[in-house]
Amino acid sequence: MERLIKAKQNETYQAVVPPGTLRFLDFARLRLAKGKKHAASSEGREYLIDIFSGVAAVRVEPKSDPPRVFERAGGRADVFSGPPVMVYIPPQCKFEVTAVSDSLDAGIFSSQSDATAPPTVFEGPAIVTNHAGRDNWQRTVYSAVTESFPAGRLLSGETLNPSGNWSSYPPHKHDRNNPPGEAVLEEIYFFRVKPAQGFGFIYTYTAPGDPDGFSNVFVVHDGDTVLLPKGYHPVVAAPGYALHYTWTLAGEERRYGAWADDPQHAWVKGQ
Repeated sequence: MERLIKAKQNETYQAVVPPGTLRFLDFARLRLAKGKKHAASSEGREYLIDIFSGVAAVRVEPKSDPPRVFERAGGRADVFSGPPVMVYIPPQCKFEVTAVSDSLDAGIFSSQSDATAPPTVFEGPAIVTNHAGRDNWQRTVYSAVTESFPAGRLLSGETLNPSGNWSSYPPHKHDRNNPPGEAVLEEIYFFRVKPAQGFGFIYTYTAPGDPDGFSNVFVVHDGDTVLLPKGYHPVVAAPGYALHYTWTLAGEERRYGAWADDPQHAWVKGQ
């Protein structure tokens, strides 16, 4: 499995992580000009649309309920301009996304699900903002789809690293069924960088004794995606560049925070 997927330019619809690549999650990037549409069916999956920039009209047609239309979802100039707006689409729906603004850039995440939650837009007060960490590992974490919403598997939000700062720190993982602390949750990170010519790093590594272990450092540029089926995954932004990533989780349980810190580095929390 390729765990670093490099950005592609000017594709209207890019299946970045096609179904079947990971156990639960897939991810696509959608870019539309004003008035253009993207239509699909959720079937046995739940979908989450993260509007990176621009404004979308999202029409959702459940099998048994009246259609829901979110006429103006989004509005950010870019992901560095404020908290996210996300639209949740339950299984067994048809949906259509239309660009209302001059351009629309969005991410579409999905996972297998039998949830019965209604179509929902997450914006404004529904977004939980947390200023996590301290010193040069301080960052802003926006949580949009949390455990309080009855989705089937998806949890999602965004993290903003200031120039030179670390996040996903101290390093943590969520790849073992070890209650109550850790659960099996795979994850996808989709990165943006400002200014766009910048870069960051993500260090992915497994716990000692893992029979399929790895230790890799990936250089991430604007629009890159990293797959996190397991292992620790701290991130750092290069000096002079802000780094942003949308994170989405899905797994055997649906518990945000069900992770284990690397015991070698967990001590920094107690400083």
